[in-house]
Amino acid sequence: MIRSLLLASVALILSESPAHSEEPNQAMVGPKNGSLVIMGGGGKDRTFPQVFAHFIKLAGGKDARIVIVPTAASSSPDHNYQHSWSLDLAKSMGVKKATLLHSHDRKTADTEAFVEPLKTATGVWFGGGRQWRLTKAYGGTLTEKEFHKVLERGGAIGGSSAGASIQGSFLARGDTSGNTIMVGDVQQGFGFMRNTAIDQHLIARGRQKDLLKVLEDPRKKMRKEFNRAEILGIGIDEDVAIVVKGDQFSIIGKDQGVVLVYDPKSWKKETPDAQKWVTLKKGDQYDLAQRSIIPDPATKK
Repeated sequence: MIRSLLLASVALILSESPAHSEEPNQAMVGPKNGSLVIMGGGGKDRTFPQVFAHFIKLAGGKDARIVIVPTAASSSPDHNYQHSWSLDLAKSMGVKKATLLHSHDRKTADTEAFVEPLKTATGVWFGGGRQWRLTKAYGGTLTEKEFHKVLERGGAIGGSSAGASIQGSFLARGDTSGNTIMVGDVQQGFGFMRNTAIDQHLIARGRQKDLLKVLEDPRKKMRKEFNRAEILGIGIDEDVAIVVKGDQFSIIGKDQGVVLVYDPKSWKKETPDAQKWVTLKKGDQYDLAQRSIIPDPATKK
């Protein structure tokens, strides 16, 4: 019964034709082509199937060719990487093709044979776990290049929890020794969103102030290749996602969920920590280039 309700709740979304809007030629933060779906974790209710269905729609609906990447889940070779709820969900939604792609071996990840499923993929979904495992496995390899090519072709990249943070350019919580260290030993994300650091499980785990440790970097641990002065922080609560097209994003997910945006350029020396972010809710839109909330036309007189 629950499964039937979940599938029914996303049927309307999938029945609509893919909506790839034309992106600006020079996107400053978001992807020039394609779309991103970035979810802050959770998924204990109907929200995950609904967010995932939106991702599938952006990737081509029932004609989508989806690649699921479960690598963040574990470092153990004994982990069952072939079991994925996302894969099962994609198949139950009737997508044309859904496959798993996993390796912790960088040499394997740098081969043409391994990336073959990505060459025709219209969507890639990154599962949860520890985000540094994704950088360790795929960063700088042919696999990462093919991830970006999916976007270049107008496809969709999505992910939840670790699969959210990896989409930024700076990898928040990337330390291999624990997930409470904000500026760790692995700092490189995949950069689908440039000049950004993305955190997840935000309100559920009381992480509202944690991105300040990245944006202010009091211990000076951030590597020199990152321009900290330009980094925008985006914190996403559980069961909430941002949908990024070009330099704008909109918020989908549960009604009570929030997204916090941290813009250091708007702070003054005396700005209290609790005033260093703006709060957005479901349905709100944000301009990443202008670093400002997009007014709702319905509220204009």
